[in-house]
Amino acid sequence: MNPLRQNIGQLFLVGCQSDALTSDERLLIEEYQFAGLILFKNNCGAPAQLVSLCRAIWESFDGVPPFIAADQEGGRVHRLPAPFSHFPAAARIGARNDPELAYRLGRATAAELTLAGINLNFAPVLDVQSNRQSPIIGDRAFAAEPLGVIEIASAWTNGLRDGGIIPCGKHFPGHGDTDKDSHFELPLVRKSLAEIQATELPPFAEACRNQIEALMTAHVVYPALDAKLPATLSEAIVTGLLRHQLGFDGVIFSDDLAMRAISDRYGVEEATALAIRAGVDVLLFCHEIDQAVVAFEFLCAEADRDASVRARIEASYRRVTQLKQRYLTRFTGVAENEITARLERLNHRELLSVFV
Repeated sequence: MNPLRQNIGQLFLVGCQSDALTSDERLLIEEYQFAGLILFKNNCGAPAQLVSLCRAIWESFDGVPPFIAADQEGGRVHRLPAPFSHFPAAARIGARNDPELAYRLGRATAAELTLAGINLNFAPVLDVQSNRQSPIIGDRAFAAEPLGVIEIASAWTNGLRDGGIIPCGKHFPGHGDTDKDSHFELPLVRKSLAEIQATELPPFAEACRNQIEALMTAHVVYPALDAKLPATLSEAIVTGLLRHQLGFDGVIFSDDLAMRAISDRYGVEEATALAIRAGVDVLLFCHEIDQAVVAFEFLCAEADRDASVRARIEASYRRVTQLKQRYLTRFTGVAENEITARLERLNHRELLSVFV
């Protein structure tokens, strides 16, 4: 693979179909050398199967090690079945108002993910639950006001990080006041700039000050920030606000570009061009790996003809590889015949007993 194509591969995170890699998926990984894979419930069965899958993913990548990601927030957004722990929703953790407990829960989440071989968690949720009727956030947020989110999310993040898992805060610049689910519709939040600065932005600003490793964008339109484009596709929001005003130099992941908030309005190539030009580092195609291939080839052609696109690719490649060099030094999953016993020895039932 030529250097440019290799660099572009690190700008894509994809999903797989089932509880084992198919031969076609292995061939695509070999050809495109994506940044990594994200796992969902259909990928996660018994502990031995999960660690076997993670090991196969790790061994399928030649050279740069892969992100192996999951959304393991707790509550209704968790991917790993029993005997992995089902940790409580963020709102229940926040209601305890105990940063030490939040830290221990983040550290415990990291311990279980590490045993399986997962190294990137798309959590914590940094959204503020400012709209209690939100169909997408709700109890996924730690609190209904910014200071509560900051205190508890910071502690939980520190626990996850200290346990060796890469945290990725979401959904910038905020998804907590939406009345639509971006999986199906494009939300629009008509708050003023002052209101956004007072409520939505403080948890993300604090995460940037604490040098969180990664953030994920929201498929939400904020007319006060960009009158036309959703945050994921907006240079004003991703580069202007997040990079320049908040000073973030970590890795920026898009939310899944196949979600209907984006896919109903933009073709794959247009969404790819807008997201990369906006300053997104890694594009997620969680269920449609063929769309990732289309986007990859389109981006290669764009880079050949446009120096500004090549510059964006080089900057993103730098951020991604620096994060991988920091965290992905080895495969962490344990032997398939050991993982159930190792989970038992963690004994997280005692930690979770306070929520019973």
